[in-house]
Amino acid sequence: MHLDFRGGMLYGLGHMPTVTVHHLSAGGTLETGELGLAGREGLRWIDVVAPDEATLQHLAPTFGLHRLAVEDCLHLDQRPKLEEFKGHLFLVLHGFEAKPDRADLELELKELHLFLGPDWVITVHDGRMASIKALRARVTKDPAGTLGRGADHLAYLIADALVDSDFPLVERINEVVDGLEDVVFEGVQPGMQLRLFSAKRQLVALRRVLSPQRDVLALLARPGMPHVQERTTLYFRDVHDHLIRLHEQIDAAREILGNVLDAYISMVAMRTGDISKQLTVIATIFLPLTFLTGFFGQNFDVLSRREYLAFVVTCVVLLPLGMLAWFRRKGWF
Repeated sequence: MHLDFRGGMLYGLGHMPTVTVHHLSAGGTLETGELGLAGREGLRWIDVVAPDEATLQHLAPTFGLHRLAVEDCLHLDQRPKLEEFKGHLFLVLHGFEAKPDRADLELELKELHLFLGPDWVITVHDGRMASIKALRARVTKDPAGTLGRGADHLAYLIADALVDSDFPLVERINEVVDGLEDVVFEGVQPGMQLRLFSAKRQLVALRRVLSPQRDVLALLARPGMPHVQERTTLYFRDVHDHLIRLHEQIDAAREILGNVLDAYISMVAMRTGDISKQLTVIATIFLPLTFLTGFFGQNFDVLSRREYLAFVVTCVVLLPLGMLAWFRRKGWF
């Protein structure tokens, strides 16, 4: 399992910026086109993919975007946040996607910048996002139930799509943790420690991203937020509840993983103790033989045949067998 963070990376590197505008007129007619529709009256959703500075500078005077927010939009290193500017809100939200062409779970962090105005929404992100693609299809199919309910409701739909896409990924991570829990009690295996610490790092990274995002949604769920109607705060409250559930699942997985890691360390210690005990028993059994070789290495008068056989049988046979019986009785072997 791998988590891909691209902190500090600029948007638009290796990609041409694309702008898609969904425009809903006062009469309920939906038009989808390029940047030319952005200046029309009506409710607009401008989706900017892999933007460059020129594209954002073109949009900034039309919608009064603050220069600090525009500067933030050009970098992929923003934490989830909510900022209030004159005439609009600026949000940074995160989501995760899994690469389908990999056997293991590889998560990729998706960063979304969102401007919310009185009758327009601008989303800025790098590359295609499955949740945004699905929402655009929904807007095309049902413009009255999406754009027609206001810009703030569209912002809710975007946040909800991002958060809901995290649930199956967190469930898959929980399955990985459960699998590690089952495997660790089957015995110490090569690479197990690396898998445990890798899973722990992924959970810490997920929690680090989702915790501040929960605070952002809590602000949007409070009444009195500019450009957010009171009826829409109820929907943002629902998204906030979803984030709390995700946070609880991650904390539960971290606790289980911590117990698994403790169990793994205990099993490694037990295995090391067993190996040391077996080596100690073997060394102890060979002590009489070592004594025998040392004894006969001395200068002394020749023993009689009977004395020699009695000495050898005692040191080589009787004494080791007696020691083994004693070890068994003590439970050492």
